Order: sequence, then C-alpha cells, then structure tokens
Amino acid sequence: MTDARPIAPLRKVVTVKATPDRAFRRFTEEIGRWWPLASHSVGEADAETVVMEGRVGGRIVERIRGGREAVWGTVTAWDPPRRVAFTWHPGDDPARAQDIEVSFTPDGDRTRVALEHRGFERLGKAGPRMRRAYPIGWAYVLALYAERGGLFVIAVRALTAALMAIARRRRRAA
Repeated sequence: MTDARPIAPLRKVVTVKATPDRAFRRFTEEIGRWWPLASHSVGEADAETVVMEGRVGGRIVERIRGGREAVWGTVTAWDPPRRVAFTWHPGDDPARAQDIEVSFTPDGDRTRVALEHRGFERLGKAGPRMRRAYPIGWAYVLALYAERGGLFVIAVRALTAALMAIARRRRRAA
C-alpha cells in the first residue's frame, strides 16, 4: 500500500577532489571500498562487500558471508561520467523501491556530486518516517565517499553503533 500524498525528495550535495570520471568510478565501481557496510547494510556484521553492476539493468548487490546476497536495487540509467540512477530497496520488496539519481558535474578541479532520493511514498505509512531518517544517513555515507572525516563522521559512527546494539538486543529479546 502506498500513501497518495507526495513526499518531498531528499537532496544531498558533496564536492570531491576528483575529475567527474574519477568521482563516477569511485561511486560506482568502488562502492564496496567506501560504503559503511558494518552500519548500513542488510547483513550487518556478516556483510562482505557491495557491488554495482555497471550497466542499465545491473544490480546493486550486497554479498553476505555464507554465500547469501541481498539486492539493494537495479541500475536504471548509466551515463558515465555524468549520471547514474537506480532503484533503492536494500533487502526490501522491489515494489517498495525508491529512486536514487546521482549526478557528477565539473566544478573547477573538483566535481560536484548531487544525490536525489525520491519515491518515499512507495513505503506507505513508513514513508514520512523514512524521509526524516535518511538525511543523516546520506550525509554520513557521502562524507565517507568524499573521504571526509571530522566530528560529524565520528558522531554518526558512534550513534549508529549504539542504535545497532539496541536493535540487536531487541531482536534477541523478541
């Protein structure tokens, strides 16, 4: 079931010290090197890597210990080094997938990387709550992608670790 009311897309921008080609490759081909699998994955501690298959129709798939896989989405646009778009449903029903579009624009000797996450309506009643939760998550993920450290990244890592510990205790108690 979907909520008929539109939910505003989420937009995040980061500037990286790289050409658009290099920034695109890092985001797509090298996603398994920078994505925070320990905190932002289906397999959590058992997650081994994530791979984006570089073509329209390619999957974004998490590989989990024991040979399991979790599909996160499907590539819907592949236009290196300008743009990549994909559906987004990490470990969820593809019918509830949202849409992500990432553009790579030259900015002097840097690249402006703009991410738009839309389609929260497809999550039904959970849509508004998920829309409120994703800004911090995307800020954290993009800070890691851009190889930025600082207090924000440290704080989000600590908060994420605490929330994951609480969630694990709740699952064990259930």
